[in-house]
Amino acid sequence: MSADRTVTVRQLVSGNGQKPGQQATLKGLGLNKIRRERTLEDTPSVRGMIRKVAHLIQVIEQV
Repeated sequence: MSADRTVTVRQLVSGNGQKPGQQATLKGLGLNKIRRERTLEDTPSVRGMIRKVAHLIQVIEQV
């Protein structure tokens, strides 16, 4: 994973009713409303956050 790679994440499901750690992870990714998208740097820490809330988001990989 190089620094020039990015990944776009889109929130599909509300964070309401989820565990507090998952709600905080959504905020950390810059997501707080359904259908909101963010383009983030593809780093191991971002990948870990994505894995934690994978059931709430959609991942669109970019080069």
